[in-house]
Amino acid sequence: MKNTFVISCPIDTYSGYGARSRDLVKSIIELDKYDVKIMSQRWGSTPFGFIEDNPEWGFLLNHLLPNNELKTQPDIWAQITVPNEFSPVGKYNIGITAGIETTLCAAPWIEGMNRMNINLVSSKHSKDVFLNSKFDRMDSKTNQKVGEIRIEKPIEVLLEGANLDVYKPIKEKDIKNLELFEDINSIPEDFAFLVVGHWMQGAFGEDRKNIGVTLKSFYETFKNKKKKPALIIKTSAVSSSHMDRREIMKRINSIREACTGKLPNVYLLHGNFSNEEMNELYNHPKVKAMVSHTKGEGFGRPLLEFSLSNKPVICSAWSGQVDFLHNEKSLLIGGKLTPVHPSAQQKDIILAESNWFTVDPHQIHMSYGEVYNKYKFWSERGKQQGYHSRTYFAFENMKAKIKEILEANINIPQEVKLSLPKLKKLNTPKLPKLNKI
Repeated sequence: MKNTFVISCPIDTYSGYGARSRDLVKSIIELDKYDVKIMSQRWGSTPFGFIEDNPEWGFLLNHLLPNNELKTQPDIWAQITVPNEFSPVGKYNIGITAGIETTLCAAPWIEGMNRMNINLVSSKHSKDVFLNSKFDRMDSKTNQKVGEIRIEKPIEVLLEGANLDVYKPIKEKDIKNLELFEDINSIPEDFAFLVVGHWMQGAFGEDRKNIGVTLKSFYETFKNKKKKPALIIKTSAVSSSHMDRREIMKRINSIREACTGKLPNVYLLHGNFSNEEMNELYNHPKVKAMVSHTKGEGFGRPLLEFSLSNKPVICSAWSGQVDFLHNEKSLLIGGKLTPVHPSAQQKDIILAESNWFTVDPHQIHMSYGEVYNKYKFWSERGKQQGYHSRTYFAFENMKAKIKEILEANINIPQEVKLSLPKLKKLNTPKLPKLNKI
């Protein structure tokens, strides 16, 4: 009999954690060693419905627990979420998280990870931050230090593997959803940089994905140039609603109005895209390179997926994405660690005392011009990065790694059925009838 393996995760959401959940669950199902069940969870305000919209994932429906109800204790319990929500439910418990984008994680995260038997993170950066985060444990009555809050349970790096059947180079004639990119097809520019990511909370230059600075630096780099590239931004704030789109347009217009001169064009893509649609966007002939001036990534999944199109990537040289973006095959931008601005801080997530990465403004401008003016050179580097990503960061690599981790760490005793010998019927002697006296 197979051990029961229950995974609590945002399996049906349009989110990075949703994508991570689907890949992990699929890999464990394909190991064919466990009786896999899924408890579907929410992920913030991100919408549900991914599985219905993407029928190729329909097989997951057969593994959903009815009414999300656990009737017996699972042999193995895994949670894919932020660590402060980790709770041991099974005989063996696994915490899975993308990790942290800054230099420090909160004490409740450490305590959550210590509740599990083992923890899996997406990058070396995340592992190092968890191991280096330590806090004083204080007595609530005396306010005296009585110990230290630090990681006490094992941590393993489990890479996020890309689906090579989806994310791959394709020719223009193979793009099926041309109507989705009608606006891109009609733009006058033949060269467009692409930005992908949520435009998160934070003042200008302080949002984690740093989209505001990316936009402003693009305007400043190419303003008043005779020939200008375009910038395509695939983003949203918190949802795919019309109100969200209006908010994003307001932010873009505010930055544009603050710039002077004859500016290059910027185009907005807003809403949910399937995996296939994202790959088609990456391979669109007008899209030539991806840009990310991120302040920090637990892993940086869109960067990996874009690299599989064999096109060049410009990116910050710090945090999770440097696990797979090779310094000689992508254009990595230097900078320095700076304190997280109060506008971007989040209770128990992005801490006031933590730092993250701020790219060097001069290098930003240089990188745009470098790729635009020497595209043939960087296109060759993009192909090399694509080969590197396919070789070491594919779904099959992730599946092999999770198999290795599970086999090395989980040993749940199987129930043993005892075969007892049949008892022989005893022939008892018959007693003589007693006579009434």
